[in-house]
Amino acid sequence: MTIVDEGKLGGGKLDEQAAAEHIHGICLKTGPPRRVGIEIEWLVRDARDPAIGVSAERITDAMSGFAAAPGLPTSSSLGVLPSGAPLTTEPGGQLELSSLPADSLADCVRATVDDLAALRAAADGAGLELAGYGLDPLRPPRRVLELPRYAAMEAFFDRGGPWGRQMMCTTAAIQVSLDAGDDSDGTGGYRHRWRLLHAVGPVLVAAFANSPLRVGRPTGWLSSRQQVWSRMDPGRTRPPLLGPDPREAWARYALDAQLMCVRNEGSADWSVPDGLTLREWVRGDAADRMRPPTAEDLDYHLSTLFPPVRPHGHLELRMIDAQPGDGWVVPLAVVTALFGDDRAGDTALAAVERLWAGHEPAGEWPLGQPGGNPWPRAARLGPADPAIAQASRECFAAARSALDRMAAPAPVTAAVDDFIEHFVDRNRCPADDLLEESP
Repeated sequence: MTIVDEGKLGGGKLDEQAAAEHIHGICLKTGPPRRVGIEIEWLVRDARDPAIGVSAERITDAMSGFAAAPGLPTSSSLGVLPSGAPLTTEPGGQLELSSLPADSLADCVRATVDDLAALRAAADGAGLELAGYGLDPLRPPRRVLELPRYAAMEAFFDRGGPWGRQMMCTTAAIQVSLDAGDDSDGTGGYRHRWRLLHAVGPVLVAAFANSPLRVGRPTGWLSSRQQVWSRMDPGRTRPPLLGPDPREAWARYALDAQLMCVRNEGSADWSVPDGLTLREWVRGDAADRMRPPTAEDLDYHLSTLFPPVRPHGHLELRMIDAQPGDGWVVPLAVVTALFGDDRAGDTALAAVERLWAGHEPAGEWPLGQPGGNPWPRAARLGPADPAIAQASRECFAAARSALDRMAAPAPVTAAVDDFIEHFVDRNRCPADDLLEESP
């Protein structure tokens, strides 16, 4: 891994070459792929009236029994759960459980089940419920955290319409994290895993789509959460052009993304000039308006990029809608199986190859027309798209066989079997159930 030392950074300041090398060096930490983790976001609602807002103070009070989390900003941290996993809150009051890296699927599920039991007990005691939807089906966006980062983020996204506020305040996801992989050109290598994740991504979007409603009405998309992402700043939300070198592609993507905000400790104003990219900042194009950037500024900028797969040292999958109840187990198991078993990975790659004929995972995204880019097709049509449905059946079958070879716990395989029977085999997704239940 390339490390940019302080001497090259010039006392912490960056030039364009040093910035590119720094991003290249930290984005993917290589080694034998082994560990898995999960982040689960929940919408927090009043248990008696899910249509009313819930204040940040009420959420903080409900979670006050958890121990403080050292090293995390107290403004967003609500403490640590029994396993040591941090619990944080998002701009609209969503709760996020971030598991610790686990050595196996079974270990990750076991720890997360225990953490969720404690989290649900705390919520129940305060008259709150944890709702697993990709997009709040009832409430309009309302920011409850008054932090400089979120004020600057809101102002940045408001320039492009209402989508940013919806993302910040009304969306929730399941994020599965995997080791990047080793330096080889084989199936355990980070290059192969990077490409496979992007290739399979639309199948995961479609299979787990769970956000068809906005303010009580159908949106026309089965994953309205993905609709929101597709309408936002494309330079930070759509996949990078893949190319042969993921690290080089990510460095270019990050440098060309607009700055969202710059930390200004002691000030409530973290805003930046409109349209300024990281590349322009490190080149000195805004020297008359902004101080020179540092390595810490660069690392902070990377935390404001939200593509479907984010290289964060490990690989972070961000395209899966939040699921009801303990439905988080299924995407965790399926992803772990497809990327932990070579036979399953090869089958999945062959299954999705037809979806990508004539397309790359980046570029213009037509809004779900037949034959269009698979990302928006998956979000709008879900398994109703015949090609995506067929690829989904093959991917889930491959994952299910792999779970047997991995000796996955019986409750995990049972959850996957139930999901396949109720949804995958019927060309359905959780959003279809929500639409049937809605007035």
